[in-house]
Amino acid sequence: MIIRLLSAALAAGFFAAAVVTGLELTLTSPLIVAAERYEQQEPSHQAAKALPIVLAHAGHDHAAPDAAPEWQPGPGLPRMAFTGLATLVGGVGYALLLGAVMIACGREPTPQVGLAFAVAGFASVALAPGLGLPPELPGSAAAPLAARQAWWVMTAAATGMGLYLITIRRALITILGGLVLIVTPHVVGAPQAPEAASELPAALAAQFAARSLAISFVFWILIGLGLGWAWQAFSRDTQRGTARA
Repeated sequence: MIIRLLSAALAAGFFAAAVVTGLELTLTSPLIVAAERYEQQEPSHQAAKALPIVLAHAGHDHAAPDAAPEWQPGPGLPRMAFTGLATLVGGVGYALLLGAVMIACGREPTPQVGLAFAVAGFASVALAPGLGLPPELPGSAAAPLAARQAWWVMTAAATGMGLYLITIRRALITILGGLVLIVTPHVVGAPQAPEAASELPAALAAQFAARSLAISFVFWILIGLGLGWAWQAFSRDTQRGTARA
């Protein structure tokens, strides 16, 4: 069963990554590149504002050495390759997680079951956390990383467990408990970003968030359908091999 799950997850991950990488390069990568231009403009504006202060202190203070720039893939083909690789790794990982959850819940992976669990996965991992922490472009103001990660993990886990109690258990008490779990992270509230001036247009940020969530939905749907189809295909192949033996 483990070998079949790994094989099905690899097939589903490759299938989903092949489609979604094209969507990312077409719909979200141009927005990221545009946002990086605004991000590169902001330091120059800040430096221009600070220039009189630097001149006033000339001869008294020594300039601090510039920090080493963070590594990032180069434009063009390298960025496209790393985007595809990251999408592939995420697709295989999500497919493994989705298959393990289906088996743990006693559900045979099929395209129909995979689709239902994929919708739940999208709601838990992308939609619910995105309500408080929408996908952000470079240069956007953001809360501290540790606080955002903690809230994301809490929201994803609570939403996933809540959906399990509502859709799998289906008792009154579990449905009420599931609703409480789903709502609680949003009552607590996501960590707020500090108010800071940014030249990044709000329309660009909103467009990126909407497109990212839409692509994530397609990603999960393809993973669920691909996992169910691959599981059934490998199961038939195993049965045929056993019959021939």
